[in-house]
Amino acid sequence: MNSQTTRSIAVIGAGSWGTALAIQLARAGTDACLWGMEPEVIESLTNRRVNDRFLPDIKVPDNLRICADLEETIRTHRDILLVVPSHVFRLVLEQIKPWLQEDARIAWATKGFELSTGKLAHEVAEEVLGNNVPLAVVSGPTFATEVGNGLPTAMTVAATDDGFADDLSQAFHSKTFKAYTSDDIIGVEVGGAVKNVLAIATGMSDGLGYGANTRVLLITRGLLELSRFGVALGAKEATFMGLSGMGDLVLTCTDNQSRNRRMGLALAQGKTTEETATEIGQVVEGVKAAKAVHDVSRKVGIEMPICEAVYQMLYEGMSMDEAVEGLMNRPSGDEFD
Repeated sequence: MNSQTTRSIAVIGAGSWGTALAIQLARAGTDACLWGMEPEVIESLTNRRVNDRFLPDIKVPDNLRICADLEETIRTHRDILLVVPSHVFRLVLEQIKPWLQEDARIAWATKGFELSTGKLAHEVAEEVLGNNVPLAVVSGPTFATEVGNGLPTAMTVAATDDGFADDLSQAFHSKTFKAYTSDDIIGVEVGGAVKNVLAIATGMSDGLGYGANTRVLLITRGLLELSRFGVALGAKEATFMGLSGMGDLVLTCTDNQSRNRRMGLALAQGKTTEETATEIGQVVEGVKAAKAVHDVSRKVGIEMPICEAVYQMLYEGMSMDEAVEGLMNRPSGDEFD
């Protein structure tokens, strides 16, 4: 294994976010390779230097390599960044495990719990890979199009290994992009998962015309739910005041670039989750996350009224009027009790 290989990063997943992160790595001067499972996406990236399907109109840098063979990509890179939906995260890890280098380091930008087990991504990775592989998650208030266009952005890199966190932070760093480091991998993962559920709630509220007061109510009370839930799972409370907590929550709840917010808006108009997901054309993580958060919060004994209302509407047939009535009829008390 040569030194050039150890400095390289392979990005696995050429959706909008994977493509944007690969663009940023290349823009920062990092030797980056992008692999995707859709042949038509790899063809457009290779021949036209643009992801026609997921990130149109943004040219990828000349120094970003496009890789077509997954096994070769994994075997020739020490550092791997997975940008895949949460429901296939374990499957991808199991697929690439035989090809990993001995000193491989695995990062991901995947957000959400594993639905069948309620496990966070780092728990899944440890189950599949063991406890000796350095792990990291990248998350924060970031939209793919804005990152792809080089607009000023910051995110958080949380890792089980300080050296890996520092290396990833430097790999992404450029004059328009800053990556802060953290050792709270649980907190960063929880923030990235739960904010998607809360964004669906906020989208529903705005779609029903409830106004700015209600939107801010949902965000602030949602942040409290998120923080309590995360701490119960072992996270640090301060993490939720940062980029991957409050920052990502506000972004996802208030801007229509958010797929989860758009899902909520569409549901308020009477559309189904299935037809809305088809219109959006990409995975809306908050729909699956609502079920996982419901299951895990009950297991750890944490009340999450807003997230529970979203779950009840998505999975148990509760109407939006019933959900709002239930939330507003909850007893008042000390704000932080």
